[in-house]
Amino acid sequence: MATRATESESLAWFACPNPDCALFNQFGAGNLSVAERMGKDKAIRRLYCNHCGHRFSERQGSLLQYTKLPEATVIRIVKCLGHGCSIEATADICEVDARSVSRMLAKAGRRAEDFHRLQLERLDQPLEAVELDELHGKVCKPPGAEKRGGGGNPLAILRDIAAWVETGFMRLWL
Repeated sequence: MATRATESESLAWFACPNPDCALFNQFGAGNLSVAERMGKDKAIRRLYCNHCGHRFSERQGSLLQYTKLPEATVIRIVKCLGHGCSIEATADICEVDARSVSRMLAKAGRRAEDFHRLQLERLDQPLEAVELDELHGKVCKPPGAEKRGGGGNPLAILRDIAAWVETGFMRLWL
């Protein structure tokens, strides 16, 4: 009895993906049930919407759809790519084929773009009104700028910026 309660609670994270269903994209609507289990060790659930009769995999629309890689490997691939590893390095670290990493990167990129677009649509103000923090960041004067006395001369300002870049954007230890 306890497993049924936890299984119905875990189904609250899913919604019917059928656009013709009246409960389309409504999470926790109580319309889903587990129709069957599939895959290795029957670990993947196939869900059924009792409102429209649509059946779908719990992996539908995720990075795990149409992949036979274990979930831990997919997570490791995404983490490696997120940290800037190349496709070949990620394939070597995760011990998978480079083509699998390329497919995962393409799928993750599309999903990230969709998520980004959704976030932009949810903004209360128009995009033109959004200001970047970098535009208002305050930067300290480069070391020795007071000695040079650049004033308003554009060449002196460029010289000061070049000196600042040479120090690695940090004040030198004395």
